[in-house]
Amino acid sequence: MHQRSDRSGHAEPRSGPFSRTSRIVERDVDDIIAESLPWERLFGKTVLVSGASGMIPAYAVYTLLRLNDKRDAGIRVLGLVRNPEKARGILADIVDRPDFALVSGDVMQPPQVDERLDLVIHGASPARPSLHAATPVDTIRANVQGAFNLLDLCVESDNAAFVLMSSAEVYGQRPDDGSLVAEDSYGSVDILNPRACYAEGKRAAETIAASYRAQYGTPVTIARFGHIFGPGMALDDGRVQADFTADVIAGRNITLNSDGSARRTYTYLADAIAGMFTALLTGDDTAYNIADRAGFISIRDLATAFTRARPQKRLEVRFRSDVDVSKYNPVKGQGLDDARLRALGWAPHVGLASGLDRTIAWHEERDAL
Repeated sequence: MHQRSDRSGHAEPRSGPFSRTSRIVERDVDDIIAESLPWERLFGKTVLVSGASGMIPAYAVYTLLRLNDKRDAGIRVLGLVRNPEKARGILADIVDRPDFALVSGDVMQPPQVDERLDLVIHGASPARPSLHAATPVDTIRANVQGAFNLLDLCVESDNAAFVLMSSAEVYGQRPDDGSLVAEDSYGSVDILNPRACYAEGKRAAETIAASYRAQYGTPVTIARFGHIFGPGMALDDGRVQADFTADVIAGRNITLNSDGSARRTYTYLADAIAGMFTALLTGDDTAYNIADRAGFISIRDLATAFTRARPQKRLEVRFRSDVDVSKYNPVKGQGLDDARLRALGWAPHVGLASGLDRTIAWHEERDAL
């Protein structure tokens, strides 16, 4: 029987809803629910997670279901997805559980939910950069209309609590690029650049959520995620953390399409989800940066860290000179200050190096199936 070590160093047998396909996911989710949080506030609740087959929302689903397995929490989880057939493949380990149900629907239309909800975690959003460039109208519409529809659903459920999975891109470009950004430090966005469809869509979604709280009293938590990496990110996603993972898996040298000087906050998925639940369950503020300041590094350093995750492959970091900079986010420094989240007691337990190892190992597991 396969075993893993918990934080105390003791071996535990592998068993649970995710063990058939991923020891990495199971370990991550067990780490999340081991956090010292008032999880009992979620017990017996009905929770809708939109975009449930996406990388970050799926981990929220897994966390809630693991609470049922480990603590008999009695949580009912509804996963709202646009493509149920695709979602069944991604969520194969959990899709037939009695405490989970797929709900088919697009957030641009009012979701058809017959049950009273206690919490809505809104993660559905066109996240791939390629979508922002190719379909900017769809991108901004999904973020804006999706917020309205999901918040209307909260109001209809006697003011169910609402969690918005937002983005570091709401901060835009600031004069002091390169420093860590606190939750109240906003910069500019070129609103006539179609690439702004994502940042402006997320900004609008946050304002819409704050407006529902002001007018209807809807409890709102906004989780502004930095650059997240981990199990579940498609290798053709288009973001650098996906590209670098694909290179390492394929045994290719990593070729950068820039000088690699742009800095972002890279945070492992399990640490990020633990941060989101920390904000939801213990926070008093509306918005929280969900990021690990130790992951505030340049793209070049990130590429190097990926090659070091599998040193036996002897990979190198190389550079191209023919770069079309118009395709890239012009913000050179976009690190998120995690002080507000840390003040609640959150701290990353996996971190960058171990997170890269787990991310690559997840893909290696899948290749071995």
